[in-house]
Amino acid sequence: MSETTGLADRLERWGTALENAALVVLLGAMMLLAVAQIVLRIFFSFGFSWADELVKLFVLWIALIASVAASRNNRHLRIDVLSHFVAEKYSRIPRIIVDAFAAFMCAVLAWHSWRYIQLSIEFDDTVLVDFPAWIAYILLPLSLVLMCYRFLLQCGSNLLKTFRPDEADGESE
Repeated sequence: MSETTGLADRLERWGTALENAALVVLLGAMMLLAVAQIVLRIFFSFGFSWADELVKLFVLWIALIASVAASRNNRHLRIDVLSHFVAEKYSRIPRIIVDAFAAFMCAVLAWHSWRYIQLSIEFDDTVLVDFPAWIAYILLPLSLVLMCYRFLLQCGSNLLKTFRPDEADGESE
C-alpha cells in the first residue's frame, strides 16, 4: 500500500510542477508576445497577423491551467457562508454535495467540449492562419476531466472523513 501511496505522491508532485511550469511559461510568453506586438506596431508600423489570436489562446490556456491548479488546492471560487457559522463536521455534508455537483458539471462540460473538438476536426477549423483548431482547444476537455477527477477526490475524501472520522484522521498527513 505504501508503494501505491508513494507513486501517487510522486505523480501529484510532478503534476503540480508541470502545472506551475506551464503557467509560468505561458504567462511569460503571453507578456513577451503582447509587448513585442505593441513595440512592432508603434515603432515599425508592423505586426504579426497571428499574434493577437495567439495572445487570446494564451489567456484561455492560462485560465484553464489555473482552474486546474485551483481545484487541486481546493482554492477555487466558492461561495462559502455555511462553514463560518457551523462546526466543521457539519459543514462536510454541504461540501460533499457541492463537490459532487462540481464534478458532475465538469464532466458534462468536458463531454460537450469533446464534442466541439470532434466538430472542429470534422470541419477542418483552423486558427493562427493554418494551424488545426482542435490542437489549440484540446486543453479544454482535458482540463475539465482533470477538474472533475479532483472534485471527485475531494468528495470522496469528505465522505470518508464524515462517515469514518477515525480512519480518515489516521491517514491524513
